[in-house]
Amino acid sequence: MDTTLSRQRWLQLGLGLVAMMAISSPQYVWTLFTKPLIATTGSTLPQIQWTFTILIVLQTFFSPVQGYLIDRFSPKLMIALGAALSGLGWVLAARVDTLLGVYATYGLFCGLGTGIVYVGIVGLMVKWFPDRRGFAVGVVAAGYGMGAMLSTFPISDMLTASGYRHTLTVFGVILGAIGALAALGLRAPRAGEVLPAPARNLSTCVHDTTPRVMLRTPLFWLMFVMMTMMSTGGLMVVANFASFARDFGVADAIIFGFVALPFALTFDRITNGLTRPFFGWVSDRIGRENTMGIAFAAEAAAIALLLVFRENPYAFALLSGVVFFAWGEIFSLFPSILTDTFGTKHATTNYGFLYMAQGIGSLFGGPIAAWIYAVQGSWLPVFAIIITLDVLTAILAYFVLKPMRRRWLGGMAEIPAMVGKPALA
Repeated sequence: MDTTLSRQRWLQLGLGLVAMMAISSPQYVWTLFTKPLIATTGSTLPQIQWTFTILIVLQTFFSPVQGYLIDRFSPKLMIALGAALSGLGWVLAARVDTLLGVYATYGLFCGLGTGIVYVGIVGLMVKWFPDRRGFAVGVVAAGYGMGAMLSTFPISDMLTASGYRHTLTVFGVILGAIGALAALGLRAPRAGEVLPAPARNLSTCVHDTTPRVMLRTPLFWLMFVMMTMMSTGGLMVVANFASFARDFGVADAIIFGFVALPFALTFDRITNGLTRPFFGWVSDRIGRENTMGIAFAAEAAAIALLLVFRENPYAFALLSGVVFFAWGEIFSLFPSILTDTFGTKHATTNYGFLYMAQGIGSLFGGPIAAWIYAVQGSWLPVFAIIITLDVLTAILAYFVLKPMRRRWLGGMAEIPAMVGKPALA
């Protein structure tokens, strides 16, 4: 690849990173707006929190349709539209006074908008970087995971100084505009603009599988079940982390000069972002399944240690960072291995179907863990479930997914007509 084309794909990665960072705030700073929205709408916390559920469900369950539209039409225009919808959701939410109005603005527009951007950018990166697919997807996924760190304090300060309506309007316009402008520079690679995937340590499909064919394969459903299990276990921790810390008596302890709970939450956000490009980079070198086995087993070990040292605030905070470091990589490994397996032509739509597993995890993780705690009066059964899911998924990655993929890719050479034309990469 010549220097010009090399610069082009790194430019695409940079623009994708900016767009991802711009649409991360609706999810990650939502908690800052709950109190004033409760006061305005006269609702309760459980009622207003349905806004967050609507956002996640629309972001994930509609991703196959969003992916199809991006594959069918211009990626840059669809992603720009998604960024604009995300910003518009904030602007409109600033002008409503009812609970239904919040659902229909913040929940609906931000959910659909962020879903279009997330699926679209991941779909573009797996096409631009067949030789560094895990790393590239990890970088943009990290942008979504860590982007809100730049906006949290400014939003918090403006909320205090000017109120939530002004804050939603100003940041809705700013973040929507930044995301849309970055998206206008994005495009899919043309023929000859990508390198072939390297043979070292990776099994990569040379044919493109349509979504209809993919959905009939046991291999896809194995990946879907694995991602659902990892999403469920991880979100059990995410949704209930503050409750863990309070029940274990470490939430208000002082560590390194900070209160333990906010320190741990900040540390976790950092490690949850860094893990995505790191394990993506590792998987580019030693293989996706091998990396999955290592990372998922590491999370199981970290959860077990967190349980053992749960009453030590230093250990609790630091081990929580290890937990998130070993969990967040699912957002780089799963889209990468999916594209390695089923090709690049339909990558965006195909990943849209797999990304629905995150939506199922969001519905199961928090509520199921809270229900188990209510019934058992202890978080120990929840930790046991998370460890079991981690270990089982690690075993499936190495002993089931790896040989199944090998057989699938070997069969592609014999039945190329089933899956269509050769891919660009």
